[in-house]
Amino acid sequence: MRSLVAMYQRIGLVPLIIIGLVLGVLIGWLAPSIGIALGLLGTLFVGALKAVAPVLVFTLVMAAICQHRSGNEVYIRPVLLMYVFGTFLAALTAVGASFLFPTELVLMNATIEQVPPANLKEVLTNLLMNLVANPVEAVANANYIGILAWAIIIGFALRQAGDSTRNMVVDFSDAISQVVKWVIALAPFGILGLVANTVAETGFAALAGYARILMVLVGCMLFIALVANPLIVLVKTGKNPYPLVFTCLRESGITAFFTRSSAANIPVNMNLADKLGLHKDTYSVTIPLGATINMAGAAITINVLTLAAAHTLGIEVSFASALLLSLVATISACGASGVAGGSLLLIPLAASLFSIPNDIAMQVVAIGFIIGVIQDSAETALNSSTDVLFTAAADPKYSR
Repeated sequence: MRSLVAMYQRIGLVPLIIIGLVLGVLIGWLAPSIGIALGLLGTLFVGALKAVAPVLVFTLVMAAICQHRSGNEVYIRPVLLMYVFGTFLAALTAVGASFLFPTELVLMNATIEQVPPANLKEVLTNLLMNLVANPVEAVANANYIGILAWAIIIGFALRQAGDSTRNMVVDFSDAISQVVKWVIALAPFGILGLVANTVAETGFAALAGYARILMVLVGCMLFIALVANPLIVLVKTGKNPYPLVFTCLRESGITAFFTRSSAANIPVNMNLADKLGLHKDTYSVTIPLGATINMAGAAITINVLTLAAAHTLGIEVSFASALLLSLVATISACGASGVAGGSLLLIPLAASLFSIPNDIAMQVVAIGFIIGVIQDSAETALNSSTDVLFTAAADPKYSR
């Protein structure tokens, strides 16, 4: 058994994930019944990541704050600026692509159980209320805004505690980090199960009718990942950004693509940040915060689908209204995690800028759920990998 474990570790995580991906596609395609059964592996993997992530964030942030000493610089502000600027740039990119490649949707009647927010005020109110949520409920419900707020407050309070107490908090956070490493080591099996189940259940045939809108969505996300984000990192660091970009896409983006959950990918990103040797006091805050407010992919989804609805209805979109849409999408996307259903349920809010009826907007949301197997996967991969990318760009190890 030890020799098998040693061989598993020698191969490396990324090659094993690629092997799991290929096997998952083959099993889902050639033996759908087995693929569906293997879906349990994926469910268990994602469930384990989601379960450990809130505890990991809470303990890491609390330990970092209580051990922090004045004079030790952290680099949170530049990361936050890159988060907001990157999301706005993604929103503008989606607008430009929608004008260059106007797309019409075949609208459908469908029932969406979730209730979208009525306006921007509701989105921001939900986000702010999460700040003052009960700390136990915040951890239980994976409310990362609340988790960060309480971890910072308790961390500051613990700075007055004795050395033994603070060391205990640090030891506990190290133990949770070790648990995360054990879970991540099982990623190839989780990816195999997720891919096999997805291919077995959908076969991607249902996506053929939405090829054009998917091409616009995924094209925008690839442009941000491979052109816009590297430019931001180049300006910040003055160095060739692509080695770091490809590392983040390979080691964070791949798992995020298949788990389709920024929250589940937080432990993966924390592990990657540690592997890159980034400043722990910084990444323990910026990565969980990024999973909440760094939403370039969400901004793209909101704008592309909203403008597709406007084009379908023959609504003329002026430059001023497109710019306003980009601002609204940026602010809304930052609050997407506070709304059940994420970015898709913010489409009716954006559509209201063009007086698109709510029933039409909800039909667009239904289309979003249909193409979600690709759209949501690509969106999560972009969002989550960018969290590590921008955190690294602000670190002295990479910045000038």
